[in-house]
Amino acid sequence: MTDAIAHGNAPIAPAAQDARSALAIMRWLAPLAGLVAIGLVWQIGGLVLAHDPRFAAFTGFAPAPTLAAFMRLLGSGEAWRAAAPSLARVLGGLGIAFLIGAPLGVLFGSVKLIERALQLPFQILRMVSPLSWMPIAVLAFPTWDGAIVFLIAAAAVWPIVFATAAGVKRIDPAWLLVGRTLGGRGLALVHRVVAPAILPDLLVGLRLALGVAWIVLVPSEFLGVTSGLGYAINDARDTLSYDRLAALVLLIGLIGAALDALLGLIARRVSWTHAH
Repeated sequence: MTDAIAHGNAPIAPAAQDARSALAIMRWLAPLAGLVAIGLVWQIGGLVLAHDPRFAAFTGFAPAPTLAAFMRLLGSGEAWRAAAPSLARVLGGLGIAFLIGAPLGVLFGSVKLIERALQLPFQILRMVSPLSWMPIAVLAFPTWDGAIVFLIAAAAVWPIVFATAAGVKRIDPAWLLVGRTLGGRGLALVHRVVAPAILPDLLVGLRLALGVAWIVLVPSEFLGVTSGLGYAINDARDTLSYDRLAALVLLIGLIGAALDALLGLIARRVSWTHAH
């Protein structure tokens, strides 16, 4: 026992083990309990719709019809056919937003004069709904795909800009001093010191940008295009296929949550500021 303690390998007390086990179980049960609660509310809502003659046409929103339609979407391949164009548009918009927002955020966060000059214009532009640019996008781009990618980029760029700028401001000045002492200048300093330091913040901004882009995507696809999740939602509404519409809403939520979880996992893995 003495040797184990001396080497930092003392056995964990049974009470501590029980507490850790209970905590681990709670971590699994809490999300499950949340899903069950949402399911119960959903089921109650479906029963209310079914028993009210005014809303009887919307009983397809209830859990059973929705889940049945969801399985049909997966089994027929329609889910992938609808999601693939939307994912391509979102990735294209996010890529453009990243290429613009990351360098601009570094500049914005490192040069005080530029920050003072652009803070107010950026905040004004950030508060404008991306869908407000729809008429301009339609005129400026020859295809609806191009217009939608532009709208997504216009929505996603601001979280990336401000998160990157915040990351730059939090860099320890000692890191920059050491980098300059070792001969780092210009782009070399950015590559070796600034980029790794701001990467967690940049990924947080990208995660926020993804949420905004995923929200903007569906209404952007309501007009003009004949593919994507937004088009499928519109088509289900026009054909009064409310079970399919609800299934598509569920699909949108699941894909968005999966993408967000993936970025969150990457963000946790790339952090290099914690002690090892």
